[in-house]
Amino acid sequence: MSGHSKWSQIKRKKGITDVKRGQLFTKLARELTSASREGGPDPAGNIRLRLAIQRARDNNMPMDNIERAVKRGSGEGQSQDAYFEVTYEGYSAGGAAVLVEAMTDNRNRAVSDIRRVFSRNGGNMGETGCVAWQFESKGVITGGAPDGKAEEVALAAIDAGADDVKTDDDGFEVYTAPEGLEAVRQALESFGANIVSSELQMVAKSTTPLDPGAAQQTLRLLDLLEEVDDVQKVHTNAEFPDEVLAEAAG
Repeated sequence: MSGHSKWSQIKRKKGITDVKRGQLFTKLARELTSASREGGPDPAGNIRLRLAIQRARDNNMPMDNIERAVKRGSGEGQSQDAYFEVTYEGYSAGGAAVLVEAMTDNRNRAVSDIRRVFSRNGGNMGETGCVAWQFESKGVITGGAPDGKAEEVALAAIDAGADDVKTDDDGFEVYTAPEGLEAVRQALESFGANIVSSELQMVAKSTTPLDPGAAQQTLRLLDLLEEVDDVQKVHTNAEFPDEVLAEAAG
């Protein structure tokens, strides 16, 4: 896989501390509440909510938490501040594109916190639209194949409508059109694949290779952006040298 895909793998493998897991649950709850408020609390008729619930389950969020978040979005339970969905764009050291999806109840706080992380870690924020054109929405499924059946998993994904499949010793990444995500996931589960994550992501159309110094700065930038409370997801087109990724994984 490319240095970009390996970065995604490392994030999943490193795991998270209890503090970060609590922060992740908070972000997942915001997405659940927003999806429920926007499209209703019935996942059967609300694809965004259905995907949010699946992502929460993939991250082992307790069902009680999921249900409370959905109820808040539908007007039940405790009151919930209104959250605005905003996207910020910029560049890392070395010129890689960075796309930040945020959900906040205070736009001024969000932009200030995100701008500070960019400026202190070799990057800079740009104007709206400066890098968004380099990404496209895709369904991304990651997981592991049954022993010796990586090729069969790839074929099963393609037969179910996947656009692309990448496999290596660590597992697979499947890319689909957004509307095909659920069908491909179901096909892979029926085949016996172990699904680690299944969600919509902004995937880079092409990558920007970084030298080791810029790559290390960019990895730190991405990690710190993801720690900002208002940030939901961070995407980049950075391609990292294998030696830098190996050090990060260690």
